[in-house]
Amino acid sequence: MTRPLPPAIVACRMQSHRNTIPPAIETLDIAEETPVSLTFNTMPHGVMMATPLDLEDFVTGFALTEGIVPAASALKGMTVRVEAEHIQVDARIDGPSFQRLLQRGRRAIAGRTSCGVCGTDASDVLQRPTPRVPCAPPELAAVHAALGRLRGRQVLNARAHMLHAAAWCAPDGEIVHVREDVGRHNALDKLIGAGVRAGTDFGCGFCLITSRCSYEMAHKAIMAGMPALAAISAPTARAIRVAVRSGLTLLAPVRENVVMAPLSV
Repeated sequence: MTRPLPPAIVACRMQSHRNTIPPAIETLDIAEETPVSLTFNTMPHGVMMATPLDLEDFVTGFALTEGIVPAASALKGMTVRVEAEHIQVDARIDGPSFQRLLQRGRRAIAGRTSCGVCGTDASDVLQRPTPRVPCAPPELAAVHAALGRLRGRQVLNARAHMLHAAAWCAPDGEIVHVREDVGRHNALDKLIGAGVRAGTDFGCGFCLITSRCSYEMAHKAIMAGMPALAAISAPTARAIRVAVRSGLTLLAPVRENVVMAPLSV
């Protein structure tokens, strides 16, 4: 019998130390964090800590942004199995992609919730390909409009208040897709996978994320062909350099009354 996916949010009884004596007992919604084991053509690749939702989107986006496959068409199938202590996702990729993966000689990786480049070495990070993306800066009014709409689309975070979101937005600021996860990189991979599977044109619009804009977030947006990435928190210096090199419009931090657009560092 196939096990169902574990819930994304669980109820947790907590002891509340406020001004009450004795402490009160409250029940809070808490986000789940589940090990997701990834294999490509039965070869173990990594174990990522993620929210157990939208896993087909996650693996599709992960395979694309990590350069495991050059396009979604190279993914030939996927099986999700719920084991006793983890979730196993077996992806099948085409022969050329698998040969390239074998040539990397990388060991299986263990990814923490906050990890975007776990299991890589310094040369892998420094030499990652950064293709050019189209130059299409979004209207600032559209960015602010999307920012105002995003909170209402963060269904899981409204309950648990601890999840990141990544949204793909049309040029006018309408939100097309949203994905949430306890890991910011996972949320972006899920968004990219969802868009690719839906046939979304990532060349027209912009991405909005509710986290800091670290190097790997910029890199994933570039690998997806996104022209612009807006982040609620500040970017890192390496994220700015990667964005400038690839032509990615970086807007970070984005606040209700201000948008910063770093030009160089």
